Amino acid sequence: MCLKILRIEVACSIFINMYKVHDWLRHTIFRFIDIFYNPFKKWIPLHTFRYAACGGGNTLFDILLFTICYNFVFRKQNFHIGHITLSPYIASLFLSFSISFCTGFYLNRYVVFKESGLKKSAQLYRFIAINIICIVLNTIFLKFFVGYIGLYPTVAKIITTVLIAIISYLVQTHFFFKLRKDIIVG
Repeated sequence: MCLKILRIEVACSIFINMYKVHDWLRHTIFRFIDIFYNPFKKWIPLHTFRYAACGGGNTLFDILLFTICYNFVFRKQNFHIGHITLSPYIASLFLSFSISFCTGFYLNRYVVFKESGLKKSAQLYRFIAINIICIVLNTIFLKFFVGYIGLYPTVAKIITTVLIAIISYLVQTHFFFKLRKDIIVG
């Protein structure tokens, strides 16, 4: 019985500490982003600025991960999984995406669209849906830019990312993380 109570206390302590870390991280991100908002205040609403800052930061993180994966993890060599062979840039895309997907959802859910009226699960499902579309588009664009045009994979990744960022912003703003009408952001 004492062991069971101890386990419950430990689990509660871990949960409380994780919540504190989450709360600290969220507020730190807010403070950091908002430092840079003042010069843009006349032209860009705070919500749009936060979206651009979080999206831009996560995009740079994704491109950095992609570059590291391409050059150092896969060493510009094909990656074999059983009977399937992935080119190094597609393998790098999948690996970097699997990490930046998580950071992207966190930033969208808890920083940019924290005022959304949708449940977390609904946001996650919608985020997964848009990201499935994005990974498919990423794969198609990378294959095109690297395989057919002959661009270096990191350059192709940057061009692809810009194209997909525009599509992603429009879809997320108007559908996936749509703000409730009774909430004023800013």
